[in-house]
Amino acid sequence: MNSNLETCTDLIKNAQNIVVLTGAGISTESGIKDFRSETGIYSMAPEYLLSLDYFFRHPAEFYQFAIENLYYPDVKPNLGHEILTKWEKQGKVRQIITQNIDGLHQKAGSQNVIEFHGTIKDAACLHCGEVYSTEAMVNRMEEMQDFYICDHCKTKRVQERYIKPNVVLYGDAGEWFTAEGFETIIQLIEQADCLLVLGTSLKVTPFSTFPQYRRRGVPLVIINKGDTPYDNAAGAFVIHDSIGKTLNKIDKALSGLQNG
Repeated sequence: MNSNLETCTDLIKNAQNIVVLTGAGISTESGIKDFRSETGIYSMAPEYLLSLDYFFRHPAEFYQFAIENLYYPDVKPNLGHEILTKWEKQGKVRQIITQNIDGLHQKAGSQNVIEFHGTIKDAACLHCGEVYSTEAMVNRMEEMQDFYICDHCKTKRVQERYIKPNVVLYGDAGEWFTAEGFETIIQLIEQADCLLVLGTSLKVTPFSTFPQYRRRGVPLVIINKGDTPYDNAAGAFVIHDSIGKTLNKIDKALSGLQNG
């Protein structure tokens, strides 16, 4: 085990209140497309396709793009997700805050998950709040022309009856984009004794600001194949490698320490 990995293992071993920040890089190891790499979603189309404005102007085309590129109902959690679940059950991981909308942390069994950018598993009418599973929306797409218009309310303004996926789009604001939501997240990070960043470039605001709220002296462990703006920050320990492989090495070392 190299010295950097040993240091990170020691930091995680000694921590009892880890807050984990995750991004697309943990899900790519399950086969989900990422966003910002050379082969990512934004190499195929501009961010405008995932904006609130585009959704209102072209709802059918928006859904076509979103279902093809964001919805992966059959994808399974990977080793990285599973180890985080194991550490949560051991009382080591206190909270996961994710940019991902795929639900893989919950599929792996993690309980304390904040989906900062929402979830692709369902959608809701903007007027009455009627919830539709994304599977139901896929069926509606195949069967109806105006599949994105809610059947359950009769407001005259048709756009108010649009069924919007419960993901945070560009120009949109989710349930955590409130003063109360931010305060909750900041308190969790301020209470952490280790901040573990997995698979995110930390370049998208406001998610990218979260590491700034850790207490002085609290270590920042970053496992990400690309660089982040925090790589040279005080107290940052960086591993540019696979998340699943790295967490597995750390977990095996921790198990050996516990058994020793």
